[in-house]
Amino acid sequence: MDERLLRTLLGEQHPDLADLPVRAAARGWDNQLWRLGDTLAVRVPCTERAPDLLRKEYRWVPELAPRLPLPVPVPLRLSEPSASFPHPWAVTAWVGGEPADRAAVTRGDHAAEALAGFLRALHRPAPEEAPDNPERGVGLTVVADGVEQGLPVLLPPAVASAARAVWDDAVSAPAWAGPRTWLHGDLHPANVTVAGGTLAGVLDFGELCAGDPATDLAAAWTLLPAGASGRFFQAYGCADDATIRRARGWAVRTALGLIGIGRAGDQGLPGGKPTWGPAGRSALDRVLADAG
Repeated sequence: MDERLLRTLLGEQHPDLADLPVRAAARGWDNQLWRLGDTLAVRVPCTERAPDLLRKEYRWVPELAPRLPLPVPVPLRLSEPSASFPHPWAVTAWVGGEPADRAAVTRGDHAAEALAGFLRALHRPAPEEAPDNPERGVGLTVVADGVEQGLPVLLPPAVASAARAVWDDAVSAPAWAGPRTWLHGDLHPANVTVAGGTLAGVLDFGELCAGDPATDLAAAWTLLPAGASGRFFQAYGCADDATIRRARGWAVRTALGLIGIGRAGDQGLPGGKPTWGPAGRSALDRVLADAG
């Protein structure tokens, strides 16, 4: 995708938007992001799975967004494949702020309250037709192989040992026995924005699904600064000890993923993102400190 092709696509399917200023904004994991005027964005798929994720977001995010207390990229139009571009693409609301892998959260108490309010609003029982996700909202044993393989490869021995203890405790915690709740499914620093030292928005609902809320509650360590997790869980108000233990396990898994993608970025490998490595190591430091 380049600006010329994007303007062609806008002219073909959304001529009322075709004259707005356009500029490249970012390349995410599944989509290229373009800024469209002052209030809109265009998301263009760049992986094989991205078109299905865009359709899922278009189906569900407009229904969920009105109850969420932080801005989210609500899909406004879903554009169909054409002779000019063989995949669907979406026009969404623009969410301001800088991604948290590039801008620090410094107002920990405020961010903890904001995140807790967002997740309280999101974590409501989902309808039967809400999507499942094979790697989010599931029991930790389902994703254990990746963690077991990543611990010795990505971490120094002493850190790997401490992380394994947290992971093992999480896996042994009682399973979620409540209803399938709505989940964002992918709360890591590149998927939230920061302004004024606190959370300003939540991005990328491509992993949206229903299941165990512990998956999202890992954000107490992956998104918030040291010392803020207690305030977060107090404000969230409905996470028992078993859920918090499972959330620590999800935080270890997310941190390993960030560290691995950061390492790939440092090595110049495809899909690597250098800013993710420090974010992952910081998240792991926080969860290990709290677990200790």
